[in-house]
Amino acid sequence: MKDSVQIMITMVCYMLVVIGIGVVFAKRANKDSDSYFLGGRTLGPWVTAMSAEASDMSGWLLMGLPGVAYWCGIADAAWTAIGLAVGTYINWLITSKRLRRYSIKAGNSITLPEFFSNRFHEKNKIVMTISALFILIFFTVYAASCLVTCGKLFSTLFGFDYVPMMIVGAVFVLVYTILGGFLAESASDFMQAIVMIVALLVIVVTGTISAGGFDAVIENIKSIPGFLDFFGIASPVLENEAQVAVGGVPQFGEAGSYGLLNIVSTLAWGLGYFGMPQVLLRFMAIRSEHELTASRRIATVWVLISLTVAVFIGLMGRALYPVALTTASDAENIFILLSTNLLPPLLAGLVMAGILAATISSSDSYLLIAASAFAKNIYQGLFCKKANDKQVLWVSRITLLAIALVAIFIALDENSVIFTIVSFAWAGFGATFGPLMLLSLFWKRINRAGAVAGMIGGGGMVFIWKLLVRPLGGIFNIYELLPAFLFSVLCIVVVSLLTPPPSEQIQKEFDEVRAGV
Repeated sequence: MKDSVQIMITMVCYMLVVIGIGVVFAKRANKDSDSYFLGGRTLGPWVTAMSAEASDMSGWLLMGLPGVAYWCGIADAAWTAIGLAVGTYINWLITSKRLRRYSIKAGNSITLPEFFSNRFHEKNKIVMTISALFILIFFTVYAASCLVTCGKLFSTLFGFDYVPMMIVGAVFVLVYTILGGFLAESASDFMQAIVMIVALLVIVVTGTISAGGFDAVIENIKSIPGFLDFFGIASPVLENEAQVAVGGVPQFGEAGSYGLLNIVSTLAWGLGYFGMPQVLLRFMAIRSEHELTASRRIATVWVLISLTVAVFIGLMGRALYPVALTTASDAENIFILLSTNLLPPLLAGLVMAGILAATISSSDSYLLIAASAFAKNIYQGLFCKKANDKQVLWVSRITLLAIALVAIFIALDENSVIFTIVSFAWAGFGATFGPLMLLSLFWKRINRAGAVAGMIGGGGMVFIWKLLVRPLGGIFNIYELLPAFLFSVLCIVVVSLLTPPPSEQIQKEFDEVRAGV
């Protein structure tokens, strides 16, 4: 009980610091909608890089990814991490500078739907509306994954019921996001990126020492069939959905195959970055495109360290506590288990704040971008074009509340697997916006009809493949992002070529952006 109180005190202090950041930035953020939604394009390279990655990774970095490694070994987690690392680097390398430049050229756009709409000079706002609706749908699902993280964290740590703790987390994130907007979000995300990586490193060092060193960790788990195989996967023996243990030893069946199709499917996680609004907005918000090279290096190093350590924590957890977590959902608590068992309470509280940091840094981004999509792009863009900044900000806050309520409903199931929820939302964004973003920046022939076809085709295929095709198994059992991304590209190219080319003015604008004018 005493230990729990100390952990709680540390985490409450951390939450107060985060709220303090929101209060500090509240005045600047509420000056106008540009400041609230994009921070007035004033971010420096460090804040841009660290806040982009912290908002992107969310609680699944500290719970979901280690949980996958703990449950079925290195293959699924490691190939996912490799795909994400490669995707991160390429996205910063080829997308960031041109998007920063193009977003200004395209009517000084401050949201992603607004950029797409201005890019095609549309008057009836069809592209804007469709993109805003997809953002609302997938970010609500994403926000739900963050609330599941909060609920699991607090209920596991303090023994409280899951649902009340999940709601407490939702209220905290909601209040914080309403207070400070994009600037507060980015500043706190910078701090939280540091907390996250420190938490990961503390646990991996402490855990490795407790296990008797790196060699001892590997020795303890190498006997599990397929656990350390990049081309195989461990298969826990289940009874009533829980892993069977005999004499304190977890039972595994024969290793499953992890072939080329699985690898390509898992590497496809990297494609998601090209359509991820919380990352793309940071490209738009940096104060100078020339600082994006430094941001790319910072972001890449952070991602490589964080992903590698997160995967190893899952493997190390299986070596130290082989039968402590017996379901795929429970396995996502391995980081919490290691922290509370290996660290003094106050330090454990700080490390637990790392999970809270990851969750807050993501959920505030998701809520803010979703709210801006509705308030700025649907309410002001379609229904009330003469709405002033004050009205837009009020509508955005009402939207925040509505999204939070829907996310709470989705997150009510405490047996939800964070990794599964995130993977679906990630596929949604990657397929809906990734091909459109890349072709908008690099293909002059793309037109508005192609953009509409690409978004509807990609976003729709995510649902179709996930719900109807993938359950067929066999060659169809691949991550829905890959086929949906390719289908979106096909829709954009075919429809653009079958319909009239964009106007000379749009093509001239494209050439000016490409030339850096």
